[in-house]
Amino acid sequence: MRTTMQPRMNVIKPAADGYKALLALETYINGSPVPHGLLDLLRLRVSQINGCAYCVNMHARDAKKLGETDERLWSVAAWRESPLFTDEERAALALAEAATRISDNPDGVPDDIWDTAADHYDEESLAALVMVIAAINAWNRINVTVRNPAV
Repeated sequence: MRTTMQPRMNVIKPAADGYKALLALETYINGSPVPHGLLDLLRLRVSQINGCAYCVNMHARDAKKLGETDERLWSVAAWRESPLFTDEERAALALAEAATRISDNPDGVPDDIWDTAADHYDEESLAALVMVIAAINAWNRINVTVRNPAV
């Protein structure tokens, strides 16, 4: 049993151009019309699904700094059963989960989940949601692969 996770490598220097590209994507996402608090909730939920302790820690902390309540942070893993999330947030969380677990569904992201998200978000915001989901999945996969520890 491993008690302390040891990082395998720091990818920033050997993959500097890739790292810069992901940071540029984050700049686009953070400049989108999607509220920053929702972006952090999506990043948190996807990171929980992917088991990325580094990103769970970071995005819970970031959301808290933006004024997110402890109750909502604790409840994001069980958002379907919680009364603390709006219909818009639920649509985004459902999209994030479906896109993250894309291999679990033979249809990829089901039409009903996409349609519900499209009912709540305009095209620009919906595109930004797709991009933040893709980006956090990439960050999670990098951090889990190289065993980047939570700080």
